Amino acid sequence: MDDVAEHLGVSKDTVYAWLSRREMPAHRVGRLWKFKLSDVDAWVIAGAAAEGGPSD
Repeated sequence: MDDVAEHLGVSKDTVYAWLSRREMPAHRVGRLWKFKLSDVDAWVIAGAAAEGGPSD
């Protein structure tokens, strides 16, 4: 989680908000969220992060 938030330059709260809306590409393994940064980057480039998300 920390790595993805730092990679995107947003807070962990923003990442959790995207996850709670099931918008951000991620997989849950037990209690942990797993991210593939190339999928996250593609999601950001597609503009999905800018639509209605909290501002950081």
